[in-house]
Amino acid sequence: MDNEEVQALARYAYEVGHLKRSARTGWWMVGISDPESVAEHTLRTALLGFLLAEMEGADAARTAVLCLFHDTQETRIGDIPYVGKEYLRAADPSDVTADQVLGLPDEAARAVTGAVQEYEAQESLEAQLAHDADRLECLVQA
Repeated sequence: MDNEEVQALARYAYEVGHLKRSARTGWWMVGISDPESVAEHTLRTALLGFLLAEMEGADAARTAVLCLFHDTQETRIGDIPYVGKEYLRAADPSDVTADQVLGLPDEAARAVTGAVQEYEAQESLEAQLAHDADRLECLVQA
């Protein structure tokens, strides 16, 4: 990697690190004053996705990867609660991700954007299981 790619990687790592301090806002709507972070949600979602995929005979590693990247755009657009999505027009997750990975080595940028696009398309079994894991994690948290 050249110096610019190293700097881009450092910027990306710093940006996704904000997810550790980004609260899941939907919980405030139900009276939880100190909700989990997006990163905490993401970890359990990835673990659940991995297990669901193993149980369904899908690619567990791919499912976990899709789970890991499913909310990374929230560093830029925030965590819009489910009920708010009907009224707000958030940026397309693939567009946000493309901006986030600018300057990363091509292989890394393609891997991240591909994971987000696959998750959003919901066409593969792994993407569907990642979505199920996202919802299951919320149910477990509740």
